Amino acid sequence: MHEASGILLLDDDQVFVETLARALSRRGYQVLCATDSVTALQLAHACPPAYAIVDLKIAEESGLDCITPLLALNPALRILMLTGYASVATAVTAIKAGAFDYACKPLDADEILAKLGLVSTDPQNIHAQEPATLSVKRLAWEHIQRVLQQHDGNISLTARTLGMHRRTLQRMLQKKPVKQ
Repeated sequence: MHEASGILLLDDDQVFVETLARALSRRGYQVLCATDSVTALQLAHACPPAYAIVDLKIAEESGLDCITPLLALNPALRILMLTGYASVATAVTAIKAGAFDYACKPLDADEILAKLGLVSTDPQNIHAQEPATLSVKRLAWEHIQRVLQQHDGNISLTARTLGMHRRTLQRMLQKKPVKQ
């Protein structure tokens, strides 16, 4: 076991938590599992982890609210913020709050360990890991698409929501999607 490398896993998806915890345990890491922020903070207080994997959306809570209390327990804690709802705004907020990194689901255990800096990245395998990290341009494109979908394709309303000119948005949408 990696005593100094305990990992706190906070996600409201019980199946994801169990699967990832099992995979990390098989790799020799001690894993503390929580499906809500109160439990996560209790576990972190009882046994401060060196690493944390925190979901952005935990039921009705925000994983962003857990960053500051977790860092108060261990300022050297490396927090990886995971999300299925990526946006530039949440990425910036997470990093400014103290998260070590921000990544989009799905990621497997090896990709997560690489993001946390617990395993070295093999130069031959580096190209296989690139799609896991989305560029800021890609995050922005996905955010625009999500807002457009929320407004049922109404470009004018989407532009107002995003705080941009309608024609600028139209030109952006005419271009091909940004690659990861």
